[in-house]
Amino acid sequence: MATIMIVFKVILAVASVILMISILMQSSNSAGLAGAIGGGAEQLFGKKKSRGYEAILGRIATAAAVVFIVLSLVIVTMESHTV
Repeated sequence: MATIMIVFKVILAVASVILMISILMQSSNSAGLAGAIGGGAEQLFGKKKSRGYEAILGRIATAAAVVFIVLSLVIVTMESHTV
């Protein structure tokens, strides 16, 4: 049981690093608060499709976030049952 926890924690650390890197590498698509008030919402609901590099980074970030959340819940559940 202890080796499974170590493996899960290592995978969690790797997923968190991948999540941080993939989010930091994405370009900003908003103009901040002024853009949100002045019409930035049009870009949000528009027909803009992500292609190429941005799409790949978005998918990597989404996958890493899902892995991070699921592993966090699994680790907390496993540690609460062992104590």
